[in-house]
Amino acid sequence: MVDLSSARQQQVLAPTPLLKQLPPAARLVLRGRSQVLAAAADALGLPRSETPCRAVRSDVRAALWLGPDERLLLGSADAAAEMHGLLQRALAGMAHSLVDIGHGQVGFEVSGARAALALNTGCPLDLDPASFPPDMCTRTVFAKAQILLWRTGATTFRLETARSFAPYVTQILALAGRES
Repeated sequence: MVDLSSARQQQVLAPTPLLKQLPPAARLVLRGRSQVLAAAADALGLPRSETPCRAVRSDVRAALWLGPDERLLLGSADAAAEMHGLLQRALAGMAHSLVDIGHGQVGFEVSGARAALALNTGCPLDLDPASFPPDMCTRTVFAKAQILLWRTGATTFRLETARSFAPYVTQILALAGRES
């Protein structure tokens, strides 16, 4: 059997000024009607997320709008069980789906004045702040890999991808960082 705790700790790359791997995180995908999403936000101490393709966050947690009935819930890795418990209690009796995807995903921070340019080497989105402002998030592609992209600041992005795609994505970003 695979030891998921060690898989979560594995570093994919050495940090660079442009790109660093984020620490392990709790990643839960929640699907449900609006009352489910509202109850989940309340249980986790998050603002309610009503704007499409936007993230809301508190000091330690975030909810990313992936669809009208779907949110990616993020927190620290050591809070996964607590988040799951809070959600199970808050959503008892409500039709919903809650799936832990933390073992299969990895997160990276792409930051700096040339972060958007480096990302645009493989991502077709317009990453100008007027088109993709802070706290905007969406599923997209980077080269041929599916990613989730969240602009967390003026020149900072969080990129989430499947663990199996991470070496591919980071190698292309490393090359883009050298060229930009």
